[in-house]
Amino acid sequence: MATFTLDAIRQAADAKYGSTDIDLGDGTTVILRNPLRLSKEERTELASLQDNLDTEDEGVDQADVLADAIRLVAKDKRPVEKLIKLIDGDLALLAQVFESYSAGTQVGEA
Repeated sequence: MATFTLDAIRQAADAKYGSTDIDLGDGTTVILRNPLRLSKEERTELASLQDNLDTEDEGVDQADVLADAIRLVAKDKRPVEKLIKLIDGDLALLAQVFESYSAGTQVGEA
């Protein structure tokens, strides 16, 4: 029979379903949580935001939706607001941040 400690299980989950971390270069790190580490309500909201990205609705501001998605998955609000301010509405940068986050979460998703 195999026996595991809760700490060992936590370490394994952290390794498999870890965050995507963005170093802002000034000692600030933005931690973007893996979708499996979000609450059910946050996962539902993230799915809704992702649906908005896929829409053909011209009234949807892609930069706002991406920024909202990044804010949602961020562990701490102060660092993510700093990141969003530094990006300054640049859609390409927002898309790259979200793409990097999405690629990092694909490895561990069930």
